[in-house]
Amino acid sequence: MKAYLRWRESCIRRALRASTVSPRARPPHVKTLAVIPARLGATRLPRKPLRLLAGVPLIVRVLERVIALRVADRCLVATDSPEILDEVERAGGEAVLTDASHPSGTDRVAEVAARPDVRGFDAIVNVQGDEPFVSAAAMRGALAQVTEQGFALGTAALRARHDVLQRPDVVKVVTADDGSALYFSRAPIPFLRDTSDTSDTAERDARVLHHVGVYAYTPDALARWVALPVHPLERIERLEQLRPLAHGMRMGVAITDDTARSGIDTEEDLELANSQWATFTTTES
Repeated sequence: MKAYLRWRESCIRRALRASTVSPRARPPHVKTLAVIPARLGATRLPRKPLRLLAGVPLIVRVLERVIALRVADRCLVATDSPEILDEVERAGGEAVLTDASHPSGTDRVAEVAARPDVRGFDAIVNVQGDEPFVSAAAMRGALAQVTEQGFALGTAALRARHDVLQRPDVVKVVTADDGSALYFSRAPIPFLRDTSDTSDTAERDARVLHHVGVYAYTPDALARWVALPVHPLERIERLEQLRPLAHGMRMGVAITDDTARSGIDTEEDLELANSQWATFTTTES
């Protein structure tokens, strides 16, 4: 009888060990802050953050989307405009007024992240204020570049058709074999030199990536990014992400299979977004 009880006890112990998840298999929670930079002085679409998308200011729609994806522990808008701050707070969101002289959205995000009442996050995600269709895959993918893949910076891109290469409104990115970004541009990259070579065409088409306006950083990497001087390539292309790349910082790129949806930069973009919003919110809910 004693031998049976010892055997039964050993079986129970083995079963408990098998059913218990090892602490190493349970990744620690990464405390994440999401910041949406919003500047009122857009030129191509005046007062863009306050323009209406399905009857609600665009910046509020973006904030609602980021909160709904439940990627971050805290979500807020960083803006240079009291009008934007008022609209966000009226909608029940959180907003912070920042310096109007920032050269980029990332500089605005960094100001917020450095505030004493906002510190203590392991990672920071920056979602552009004109990306109401941002996906969970893009946000989680960019964040994973920092929290799982070992990059100090992360972003996301989606596979796209080759015809986007001729669209300067679409930012393209090319990546290295390790998944890090080599270059971003509105120009057609990668560029196909010999259009008669079908194998080169296939290679090119497989590498066309449409950049998504999402960034992730460790707090230290974000502080380093904004401490760097604005680079000539950043000014030439008007792309802030070229600053850290030009100074040698590595940025991991998460590639998703999301449906291509550009940010909202023009009246036509806003018109299209309004026509798509009801279908988008129905299929995404």
